[in-house]
Amino acid sequence: MAAAPPASIPRHLAVIMDGNGRWAERRKRPRAIGHRAGARAVNVCIDFCLDKGIGALTLFAFSSENWGRPEEEVGALMKLFLNALEREVDELHRRGVRVRFIGNRERFAAPIRERMDNAEALTAGNTRLHLSIAASSGGRQDIARAARALAADVAAGRLRADDIDEAAVAAKMALADLPAPDLFIRTGGDHRISNFLLWQLAYTELWFTETLWPDLDAALLQEALDDFAGRERRFGLTGAQIAKGPQQSTESTAA
Repeated sequence: MAAAPPASIPRHLAVIMDGNGRWAERRKRPRAIGHRAGARAVNVCIDFCLDKGIGALTLFAFSSENWGRPEEEVGALMKLFLNALEREVDELHRRGVRVRFIGNRERFAAPIRERMDNAEALTAGNTRLHLSIAASSGGRQDIARAARALAADVAAGRLRADDIDEAAVAAKMALADLPAPDLFIRTGGDHRISNFLLWQLAYTELWFTETLWPDLDAALLQEALDDFAGRERRFGLTGAQIAKGPQQSTESTAA
């Protein structure tokens, strides 16, 4: 990854892209039109991260619960997802973006899984921006998967149960090779994290906006960064301790 950005710039930005359906409904258009407009906003967000030197961007594209939406909407989303993979990956590769998918991809149709694999293989060596797309993903699912992996290690004799600590769990989580998100943004007006990166967001700064995802622009993202730059991140320490100088933050410290 590139050199660390200034402290006022998050190293890792996590985003819930909410409001596509409502954006379309307010225009009396099918919800699929809103998802198409939302795909354009993804490019705005990627451009912003590249411009600001943000090293990692994780987008919540499709949750494990979204499979329960109306079949017509899920089908439109899958078609949009497939088209985006065909259309965008070469340009992302040219710009030095590494693309990765997290979540249960086995639920996707074979053509989509194949394009996911191809996108990851093509961009694997890129370091300018680590773009992670959470698809058929959920925070509880991720924690359960990590628990199963640790249980398998114990059963195989590779690990003692007493040695399982926060670091051991973190190493089995999705995005274990990236810093935890510094800033979380959710568009669309809801003030919740909706089972997104539950483990990773423990000390992330949260920022919510009423703006619907398709209306996202660079000015709104800059507003979020300006707010982030003004926050004091204590990681369980006191303000006085932080003022004394760099401290080794620990997520196990009591808040």
